[in-house]
Amino acid sequence: MEEPEMQLKGKKVTDKFTESVYVLANEPSVALYRLQEHVRRSLPELAQHKADMQRWEEQSQGAIYTVEYACSAVKSLVDSSVYFRSVEGLLKQAISIRDHMNTSAQGHSQENPSPPSVA
Repeated sequence: MEEPEMQLKGKKVTDKFTESVYVLANEPSVALYRLQEHVRRSLPELAQHKADMQRWEEQSQGAIYTVEYACSAVKSLVDSSVYFRSVEGLLKQAISIRDHMNTSAQGHSQENPSPPSVA
């Protein structure tokens, strides 16, 4: 009785060994097939996301450049306030001189009335 029992156990061992070798031999190819299948399905969507991200990055860079340019313009205006104050002072001086000249001209014309014209 030992011999058939031993053969049965031997067959079970060899069957299990064969099954294990088969699984181990095919497991990497099944995993690679699944990976390839996943990549093929998701690649178009990933490529679209990449293109969208690149477009958004370009738009963002443009907006950043615009904001930086506007900030530098505002800073230049703030820095030029000294010049605006100088121009304001010069304008006030010019107005004052004009008023003084007008007052002098009016006083001078009242002192020396123009001679009557002869017709």
